[in-house]
Amino acid sequence: TVQCFVNVAHLKKIDKLIIISFVATFIMTLLVVVFILLMKQMLLYFDDIIGKGLSWGDLGTLLFYMSLTLMPSALPLAVLMASLITFGNLGEHFELTAIKSRGISLTRALLPLFITVVFITIGAFFSNNYLVPKASLEAYSLLWDIKQKKPALDIRPGTFYNGIPDISIKVNQKFKDGITLKGVIIYDHRNKVGNKDVTVADSGKMYTILNDQYLKLELFNGYNYAESSGTGTDETGRATMDESFRKSKFSKTEMVLDLSSFGMQRTDTKWFKGNRIMRNVAELDYDMDSVSNLMMSQKVGLYANQTNFFSHHFKRDSLTMPPDVEEFKTRNDSLAKNNAAKNENGVTNYAYPYTSGMYAPKLLVPSNITEKEQHISDSLFALKTTKMEVANALNRARMVKSQLQTYNANTDSQKYEYTVFWIQWHKILASSIACLSMFLIGAPLGSIIKKGGLGVPVLVSILFFILYYVLDLLGTKWARQYTISVHTGVWMANVILFGIGLIFLRQARVDARLFDADFYNVALDKLKKRFPFLAGRASVA
Repeated sequence: TVQCFVNVAHLKKIDKLIIISFVATFIMTLLVVVFILLMKQMLLYFDDIIGKGLSWGDLGTLLFYMSLTLMPSALPLAVLMASLITFGNLGEHFELTAIKSRGISLTRALLPLFITVVFITIGAFFSNNYLVPKASLEAYSLLWDIKQKKPALDIRPGTFYNGIPDISIKVNQKFKDGITLKGVIIYDHRNKVGNKDVTVADSGKMYTILNDQYLKLELFNGYNYAESSGTGTDETGRATMDESFRKSKFSKTEMVLDLSSFGMQRTDTKWFKGNRIMRNVAELDYDMDSVSNLMMSQKVGLYANQTNFFSHHFKRDSLTMPPDVEEFKTRNDSLAKNNAAKNENGVTNYAYPYTSGMYAPKLLVPSNITEKEQHISDSLFALKTTKMEVANALNRARMVKSQLQTYNANTDSQKYEYTVFWIQWHKILASSIACLSMFLIGAPLGSIIKKGGLGVPVLVSILFFILYYVLDLLGTKWARQYTISVHTGVWMANVILFGIGLIFLRQARVDARLFDADFYNVALDKLKKRFPFLAGRASVA
């Protein structure tokens, strides 16, 4: 009994040691991974951000939300690196050997970390489902506003600057202080009359006032040229154009220009909510249901309009609706009847938009025409109308073809949209479960490699993460192209890595030395003994 209590106490200490080592390493690697992925992501938008004069608050907000959007990729990689480094350190310092010498199996040593990773997986799901969509909404809406923002005020010598609305400015020289100017020309187009208001100054100063909302120009030793035109009448009473020219000299003048157009205008985030990456599981379910209902409604309309597309020889000629379409139509008709009854306060007045058949109209023949006359008249009418009937038939066929092509195009578009939402629905779950798959690779592989630190574990982690990333991209691409099912495409990477992890776990339990040269030499010797002809070939070579 005493020995049992001692073993339990040792197990608790070992579990605590392993968990503390893993959590500390996990936090560190998560921060590093997020930083690396964030820098890679921001490089894509570097040209859109640089030179916009963003405040530190806007830039910090963008980086914060963008880092949250990277959590679905960062968490699995951090779990892989942390588990690999943790068990690599235990193996390198012979702590794992000491644990096994106490009769504790590798799977029992992995148990506390497995439970910890399960909690991380649950947290990853809530993060992917609630936090990441909102962060994506804020990040990409802010990024859109940054792209629409005008570049910061940057007046360069020798070129006209037209960033300020209705103002064109040119300076010949700009001093190092960024304020003093030499040789200033300003065209004022605020009166919408062309280049008829020009200010020329020998020198000047430029700076912003009132929290950078206005640009103040102090101009020295210059002239203002203004040309105005108006309407008048001559001696005969006809309208004439009166033009006047004004030139004024100044030693100092001031001009204040509005810079409100340089401020960043925030767009309402509701215009971005429809994107798939900004939706959680419940919202994606609603989106897929809406798309499915739209597809079924169009299919019901197609079957209902078949009598307009095709001329039936018999009144019962028709295309039968599939059971699912018929059920959808019946349900929608019931809902429409209930809504109509409510709107009419109990007075029912239904109009059915769908028909199931087409009855051929009967030709009414006057009773005073004989059968022979009727036959001759029908023959002459047939001769006259043959070409017209053919033309009408061709036009009708073209119309039907065009309508069916439009229907097919709409159906393909909606099917693709449904598939995209369905893929995103599975990705929220798959990227969370990826933490478990990465743990099953990292922990056993770390105990096999027996190398800690940031050397070999980082290299191995990168290789397996690239494998996961490539498999995920291929699966998503094939699912969008309908080459494979959505379930197979999205979960393919997890299933393959899960299988690799089980293989590594089996090898780690038997202390396999997969990364030692002796292991392969022994395996080769066993192979030669089993197949002697291989040894003969090796000696000949």
